[in-house]
Amino acid sequence: MTNDFPRFDLTGQVALVTGAARGLGRAISLALAHAGADVALGLRDKNTGGELAKKIEALGRRALPLQMDMTQLDQVSRAVEDTAAQFRSLDILVNNAGVAPENPAENVREQDFDLTLAVNLKGTFFASQAAGRLMIRQNRGCIVNMSSQAGFVALPTESVYCMTKAALAHLTKCLAVEWGKYNIRVNAVAPTFIHTPGTESALADPAFRNDVTERIAALHRIGEPMDVAGSVVFLASPAASLITGHTLLIDGGWTAR
Repeated sequence: MTNDFPRFDLTGQVALVTGAARGLGRAISLALAHAGADVALGLRDKNTGGELAKKIEALGRRALPLQMDMTQLDQVSRAVEDTAAQFRSLDILVNNAGVAPENPAENVREQDFDLTLAVNLKGTFFASQAAGRLMIRQNRGCIVNMSSQAGFVALPTESVYCMTKAALAHLTKCLAVEWGKYNIRVNAVAPTFIHTPGTESALADPAFRNDVTERIAALHRIGEPMDVAGSVVFLASPAASLITGHTLLIDGGWTAR
C-alpha cells in the first residue's frame, strides 16, 4: 500500500511564511508551493510580493501577499487571520523573518538590541501564538522556526543575534511540549552561512569567505537557500509526523568540528 510509505508532499496544505520577500523566505515559499501548498507571503511591504506570487501561481498554487511587519503585532495577528480567512485554514507557519545588526558587544546600540529582539523573538513568539490559537481549534498544525548555527556557536560581533537564535531553539521545545496535545508540531532549522542578499556583503570579503568555508568542516561550501528550504518542507510534511521540539542544524558540519 502506498500509504505505508513516508509522504513528503504538502498537497492541500496552507502555509504562511514570514519575511518571504527574498533570500531564505523566498526559497522556502517556492519550495512549499512546489510541494503542493498554497502560500501566504508575510511581507514588511506588501507591495514587494507581486513577482513571487506570480512564480507560486505558475507552480499551480495560490499565493496571498500580506502586510506583515514583524515589529507591528497588529499586522502579525491580522496576517494570520487573513490567511485563515482567505484559504479556510492555516496548516504551516514558517517563522523566517529575522534581522542581524552586527557590532562588537562593547559597541551594541540599544536600538539595535531592541530591534533584533523585537523581530527575532517577540515577532516569532506572537506569530506562533496567533497561529497556535487557530491550530488548537483545528486540532492540527505545524510551526517551523528559523534558528541558526549562531544559536549553537559563538560568532564574533553577533552576540545579540546569537542570543536570539539560541532562545528560538529553546522556544521551539517549549511550544512543542505545550501544544503537542493539540496535534501541533513545532520544530526549527538552524542554517550556517547561506548565499542570500543578507550575507552578500560579508561573503564578498575573500578572507571572511575563506574562513567560513574552512569552518564548514565537512562539506566546505557555502549553502544555498534551497538547502534550507528542503529541510523546512521535510519538517512540514507528513514524513516528519513524529518529529517535534527539534532544531535541525543545516551547517555542513560546522558544529561537528
